[in-house]
Amino acid sequence: MKTTESPAPVPAESGAPVTKTDTPPGPPPKEKKEGTVLNAFSHGILVIWAVMVVMPLLWAVMTSFKDDRSIFSSPWSLPDTLHFDNWSRAWTEANMSDYFLNTVLVVGGSLIGTLVLGSMAAYVLARFDFPGNRFIYYLFIGGMSFPIMLALVPLFYVVNNMGLLNTIHGLILVYIAYSLPFTVFFLTAFFRTLPTSVAEAAFVDGASHSRTFFQIMLPMAKPGLISVGIFNFLGQWNQYMLPTVLNTDPDKRVLTQGLVQLAVSQGYKGDWSGLFAGLVMAMLPVLAAYIIFQRQVVQGLTAGALK
Repeated sequence: MKTTESPAPVPAESGAPVTKTDTPPGPPPKEKKEGTVLNAFSHGILVIWAVMVVMPLLWAVMTSFKDDRSIFSSPWSLPDTLHFDNWSRAWTEANMSDYFLNTVLVVGGSLIGTLVLGSMAAYVLARFDFPGNRFIYYLFIGGMSFPIMLALVPLFYVVNNMGLLNTIHGLILVYIAYSLPFTVFFLTAFFRTLPTSVAEAAFVDGASHSRTFFQIMLPMAKPGLISVGIFNFLGQWNQYMLPTVLNTDPDKRVLTQGLVQLAVSQGYKGDWSGLFAGLVMAMLPVLAAYIIFQRQVVQGLTAGALK
């Protein structure tokens, strides 16, 4: 029997074009369709989350311009007229002006002290190797996990024995101690991402450690300082537990204490429109700070990742 063999391929002549066998087209890619579905799903979740966050804020602002009867009769409708007297009444009669001033003094002083002390400690822990470096660093991290509820009673006696109870500067010191662990933890990681060549060049030029820190390294850490400053500002502005225990003087209450006192004193026949006006007053500084510095917050959080 003879077997048929396929003829050997004939070599192409010089100069003759070589044709390629056309392959059948494959199925259309599905990546674009899957990506579109995923984007639509993620955008839908973001829209729902935005509505859940924004709607209570808008409702509180809208309610602050209503009268007491409209708050209960038509809580979801727009105010018929803008009652600006709610804000003036809350500012004067409810002593919101005094609470606001005390809060600004406490949060302003504690924020400056926290950033100065926290940045100095973080710079030393990030840039210098010495015995006990990691131990001190882990002590700060441990302070983040320590519940403040367990420290309220001994903290009260310590502040009282130091003569700092019911004082503005005593509350400032407690706020600084409360905010330092997170500040040191955040800024230590940020200082490690900064280039060391700039500090070495400053040392070669004869700059001292303090001058290198305040004039060179601290300005370079501005995004991180703004980010951790915003977080500390939010936490200290809304702090309620510490001032309630350590600040029992009615003349030195902060905003959170004032709002709770205003809500408790209202009962069922109170000034609800003034209460919502005071709530919006306490909310606006935090919202404004985040809107103004939101770009710096994102830069500070992503600076280490983008290095």
